Amino acid sequence: MKVILSVEPVRFPLTGIGRYAYELAKRLGECDQLSSCRLFSGSRFLSGLPLPSSHSDRSYRVRQVVQKSRLAVEGYRLLSPWLRRRALANSQGYLYHSTNFFLPPFNGPRVATVHDLSAFKWASCHDPAKLNYLQRGLEHTLKVADALITDCEFTRQEVLAFSGWDEHRIHAVPLAAGEEFYPRDPVMLNEVLRCHGLTAGQYTLFVGTIEPRKNIGRLLQAYRLLPDSVRLRWPLVVSGYRGWQSEDLHRQLCQAEREGWVRYLGFLPAADLPMLYAGARLFAFPSLYEGFGLPVLEAMKSGVPVVCSDSSSLPEVAGGAAWLCDPRDIQGLYEGVRQGLEDNVWREMAIARGKDHAATFSWRQCAEQTLSVYRSLA
Repeated sequence: MKVILSVEPVRFPLTGIGRYAYELAKRLGECDQLSSCRLFSGSRFLSGLPLPSSHSDRSYRVRQVVQKSRLAVEGYRLLSPWLRRRALANSQGYLYHSTNFFLPPFNGPRVATVHDLSAFKWASCHDPAKLNYLQRGLEHTLKVADALITDCEFTRQEVLAFSGWDEHRIHAVPLAAGEEFYPRDPVMLNEVLRCHGLTAGQYTLFVGTIEPRKNIGRLLQAYRLLPDSVRLRWPLVVSGYRGWQSEDLHRQLCQAEREGWVRYLGFLPAADLPMLYAGARLFAFPSLYEGFGLPVLEAMKSGVPVVCSDSSSLPEVAGGAAWLCDPRDIQGLYEGVRQGLEDNVWREMAIARGKDHAATFSWRQCAEQTLSVYRSLA
């Protein structure tokens, strides 16, 4: 088989979709079942897999400017298919796989990974300048794709109901936590944690883009209910890229920082994150909607107990190893956080179950199941 794989999401800031594209490209590049695996980004082929960057560059700054203009986004939507058609013109015998649902004009079989339906289910949580682009992109993909991949069964069922497709053409292929996530001795963590003013075992962690869908506001309200002695002993540490509509969230974070029970670290280098996970006493992830929720698995694999919401894909990903609560129930979230910080019996049980559960996922398995989808179209 010969495959063209889109790695466009592998860029700053590296989100879960970028991590998926990067890990899948790495495994497919090592696969002897493919006679050729070419990497494609924007409107050109790449000579190698790009490394995830921890810093913005000129292309990122240009993209930020473009995305703020509805006119510019619409112009890009109209122009990019023509550029990609020209770049892909001489690709006979290849299958094209988009790792983020946008499909260009292409004469061979086409596969797209649909990570979630947030552009339709949670439209209010998207920048209006980009919303039409996302919606029309997915609608186009549903018309031209030969097969779809989702990150989990929950999203597969959502896409099935939304699209009206034959269920045999939509495949759930779970993601995984990378090999860099594992429990570490506190001594191993000291150097990295010290750079961020942290001590192993002395904080609760949240990792994710700072945006309304992640439900950080309610997490702050729940944390504020904790006794002062608990909040100050185990402050809430937040790491994530500044997303859309986050101004009020940042004001709340700043206020809590002044009160001494929150630390906002911004977007951290990928090399620091495994240490940050492994050093946490608890991981809290109260997101309103996720297509998968990769941070939950990363925390479990790092040997950290998890409190997360019972919405969307998260119960499936957590697999009975986390404390689940209604993301809108501030009291329930408070109780979960307090349990996770103070109840050592529950903590030990959650850590053991979490590590066992996370071990059932792997990027190798993700690549193998993706190859099975390719074979179904051969």
